[in-house]
Amino acid sequence: MTAFNWDTGNLSPNQYKIADYIQKNTQLVLLSTEQEIADALGLSIASVSRFWRSVGYTNLKDFKAKAREQLEITPAAKMKSIMHKVQGDRQQHELLDMAVSNLEETMAHFDSGQFDQAVHALTGAERVFIYGQGPSQGLVELLDYRMTRLGLEMKRMRNGSELFEDLIHVTERDLVVLFCFIRMLPESKVILEQAKQAGYRTLLITDRLVSDFTDLADYTLFASRGEMWEFHSMVAPTFLIENLIIAVGMRNQEASLRKLEELSRLRKQYAADLPR
Repeated sequence: MTAFNWDTGNLSPNQYKIADYIQKNTQLVLLSTEQEIADALGLSIASVSRFWRSVGYTNLKDFKAKAREQLEITPAAKMKSIMHKVQGDRQQHELLDMAVSNLEETMAHFDSGQFDQAVHALTGAERVFIYGQGPSQGLVELLDYRMTRLGLEMKRMRNGSELFEDLIHVTERDLVVLFCFIRMLPESKVILEQAKQAGYRTLLITDRLVSDFTDLADYTLFASRGEMWEFHSMVAPTFLIENLIIAVGMRNQEASLRKLEELSRLRKQYAADLPR
């Protein structure tokens, strides 16, 4: 039992059984209740509840919090955990339950004041720059595609040192939207720090309610993607982006509808040349 540095010599047979199970199924335990652990081992829930203090934790919640700090959270581990959770015929139902839970958490922490300010910043900016990496690129694509249709001037920002090629063009009349999930990327840090010098505003979309970077942006919106060690769903962030798009369209309703009507006219006029 070296992973958690537990002194197994002083454990009872049942406690040793629990410790061995946790050692071999840590990712699954992080997703389990005490009742589920007890059922898996054929023990009483009282036995599981008493176990935590015997190995230095207050309760299961305390164990999970400290275990998350110790364990390396890899893509393989997250995929393994979701595979454990959605086995069998209820896969779609389990995934739907997770998506609903993320949406409910997003709405529970929804800040209407921040949202309205973000919409005002989007509609008032001369240009909107967007930055996101990895799975956030789908959100960048969606935001760019839909907002451009509504008449906003959008520009995607590049990664690495090429980011500087974009930053030199961002002025105090612009807004930068950046997706910062789990941790702050070096590019995000540069974007937020440069805002202090260049004077542009920043809108941060994140899945962290409390972090060392949520206070660095002018506006911050939260979208849940599940716990840090879980498979990260993009349902709630997509929901948030779609709400921003609709709110921007409603804020500039007349101009937005004109753009969309012009789009329909062009499609009809050149349908033979550029069929859909």
